[in-house]
Amino acid sequence: MSRIGTAPIILPEGIDLKINGSNISVKGKLGEISRDFPNTINIKLDDKILSVNRLNNNPDQKALHGLSRSLLNNMIIGVSSGFTKRLELIGTGYRVQQKGKSIQLSIGFSHNVDIQPNGSNKLSVEGQNIIIVSGADKQCVGDQAANIRKLRKPNPFTGKGIKYENEIIKRKAGKAAATSA
Repeated sequence: MSRIGTAPIILPEGIDLKINGSNISVKGKLGEISRDFPNTINIKLDDKILSVNRLNNNPDQKALHGLSRSLLNNMIIGVSSGFTKRLELIGTGYRVQQKGKSIQLSIGFSHNVDIQPNGSNKLSVEGQNIIIVSGADKQCVGDQAANIRKLRKPNPFTGKGIKYENEIIKRKAGKAAATSA
């Protein structure tokens, strides 16, 4: 049995969950998320406790069992407390500015880069070098943060670039350090 798939999900207060066949809709204080699940996955709600079961033991269904439970749990966490990714700009002259709902990056290009929020995401700035991406959909928040990071990946030689706040960049020795040793 799947350890993740068999774990029950307890609905917090203020969350409205609707099951319509294979479509699950979750509504909370941060928004509403709807997702279609496979027909072979059975989702039941009993007294604020969600259970996810599979109909057979095919290898494909075993894989979908834990995935479906994780996706459903992320939907509930997203509409109740939300998800956040923090990015840090490192480099001389690298900075970010808030422009309404969007942000403007100055990251060493000949022009500034404007970034609009995806879907229901919120972009905010802390100081001149911290970007905060927050929203209810975990996949959308992670995708937006990855796209921002992709604009200027951290350089392993100098350390400049855009990195996640808790990311550790392995530094490499340059040519001069390698030849002198």
